[in-house]
Amino acid sequence: MTDYIYLAVLFPLIGFLINGLFGSKIKNEKITGGIGTAMVGLSFLVVLFSFIETLGLPADKRSRIVEWFTWLEAGGLKAAAAYQVDQLSLVMSLVVTGVGFLIHIYSIGYMHGDKAFWRFFAYLNLFIFAMMNLVLADNFVLLFLGWEGVGLCSYLLIGFWYDRKFDKGTVADASKKAFIVNRIGDFGFLVAMFFIFSYFHSLNFSEVLPLVANSELKPWVFEAIALFMFLGATGKSAQIPLYVWLPDAMAGPTPVSALIHAATMVTAGVYLVARTGIIFAMAPTAMMVVAIVGLCTAFFAATVGLVQNDIKKVLAYSTVSQLGYMFLALGVGAFSSGIFHVMTHAFFKALLFLGAGSVIHGMHEQQDIQHYGGLKKYMPKTYITFMIATIAIAGIPPFAGFFSKDEILWMSYANGGLFFWIIGAVTSLMTAFYMFRLTSLTFEGKERFDKHHVHPHESPNVMVIPLMILAGLSIVGGWVGLPKVFVGESGNWLDSWLAPIFKDATRKIAHGGFHSHFEEYLLMTLTVIGAVASIMLARHIYIKRPQIAKDVAESFKGMYKTLYNKYFVDEFYQKTIIDPLVGLSDKFLFRFTDAKLIDGAVNGTAKVVSFFSAHLRKFQTGVAQFYAAVMMITIVGALFWIILSF
Repeated sequence: MTDYIYLAVLFPLIGFLINGLFGSKIKNEKITGGIGTAMVGLSFLVVLFSFIETLGLPADKRSRIVEWFTWLEAGGLKAAAAYQVDQLSLVMSLVVTGVGFLIHIYSIGYMHGDKAFWRFFAYLNLFIFAMMNLVLADNFVLLFLGWEGVGLCSYLLIGFWYDRKFDKGTVADASKKAFIVNRIGDFGFLVAMFFIFSYFHSLNFSEVLPLVANSELKPWVFEAIALFMFLGATGKSAQIPLYVWLPDAMAGPTPVSALIHAATMVTAGVYLVARTGIIFAMAPTAMMVVAIVGLCTAFFAATVGLVQNDIKKVLAYSTVSQLGYMFLALGVGAFSSGIFHVMTHAFFKALLFLGAGSVIHGMHEQQDIQHYGGLKKYMPKTYITFMIATIAIAGIPPFAGFFSKDEILWMSYANGGLFFWIIGAVTSLMTAFYMFRLTSLTFEGKERFDKHHVHPHESPNVMVIPLMILAGLSIVGGWVGLPKVFVGESGNWLDSWLAPIFKDATRKIAHGGFHSHFEEYLLMTLTVIGAVASIMLARHIYIKRPQIAKDVAESFKGMYKTLYNKYFVDEFYQKTIIDPLVGLSDKFLFRFTDAKLIDGAVNGTAKVVSFFSAHLRKFQTGVAQFYAAVMMITIVGALFWIILSF
């Protein structure tokens, strides 16, 4: 089945074309939704069979390139529509198509009755098509096609309800913000590609990456490539300072939030750094930048999540924080740990967003958790599945989040030092606290909604069944990466599976010294105890003693206001970047450069021509005698000039 891996990319494209061209004429939700969902399901089956086939091969034969056709060839650049089927691309493809398939099923119920139902599924299919190109690409050019494709689709999906209000602006403003911020990161990725082609004369992974480890290029070249590539990753994967688009992406329908924030677009930057791990391994300064930015982002976003009241914004800042964890892992050289967290995060974060959508659906579009409370008796299935995801993200064993998060914390300690572990652990405790704050205020305690106008109810089975499947994955999904301290080096299946992909990179990285099993057991125990304590504290405050939260907010009013307003980063960007650029564009580029210089030159040329033509046309009198006199005068003048010139 590996030879036909291109079908996994082609099926979503077919779904997009069918719904995009004929969806408005079909006018049947079951048909359009069924087509879109079936195409992603077929894509998942192709990837699954390819995975099973690859699983049966020897470790040194699990990577192969399937070339479909030559895409472009110009000078020394050759890029094919070719797909690299290996351990990393298969894991990412399974996550993208598997979780994407469940989100498509859920969307059939969530988007029921929407006037542009067919268009929504066309966009979803196009998104999966772009993402599959990204994770399966054999070269940077095709990867960049998918990279830009998911950026375009995120713009379309976030702005799907473009005529609605959102925060202080509109949904359209949020989609434009996502598009523009991502273009900044994309510039960095393009520069990195230019560097790579300039020094390696190719953009194919199979040609570039094997040369890097033995290259004699100066260190600054690898540092420059890695830093520019990481700039691209900060845009797609919402890291400081380009994270600001992701919370506003909540303006889109909830399935879009699950698709973008769980398994697909936001993990693109993580995948890029992991795929080019050998380049980063040759750039120790860039590696440290990745680790520090990831750590700062994780901590920063977690503090903001502590006080947000919009159910989707809490989850959005949680996503930013978890992405920071992934980059922390990559920065300390634990590439497989970062990918492990990509996988587990896809399960429980997709479940959290879809669960939030179920709550919003049942609460008639209300998103403020201050107006929830006591919903578990109205939505028991949503409550149970949401609670499972919350326990998973809090890092409680044996749920999926515990294994991947613990591995990242341990590797950050082993390779980065105690400081990295402390900040990472504190972030983990804040995660457990704000997630159980969210769950407590939503499903437990007193009912704080107007029962006369709001009638909470459980979602239909088409929405609940995907929640149950994701809940199961959130429980057992981490068992493929059991800690080595429990099962030994060979017992961690995922790490062994991915090891051939990262072997060159890990050999180049200077890992920390020897650490005993006792240290790992101790740190693991401390984080679990801390997570349990955070959970108990959150439940005590927000279920039994809600007045404590109000008293703390009043006592630390300045800090609370700062966190609630997200450190005023958007306002800072508005004042220091957006307003000056708008002012420069309006007063200088438009009013002076465009209106006076460019338009002035064009209009001035016309005025000069008009001036001279106004005088020249006076010679056109229409009187024959006048023309004859002019001719005679001209002839006589010419004769005098000829005579005098001799």
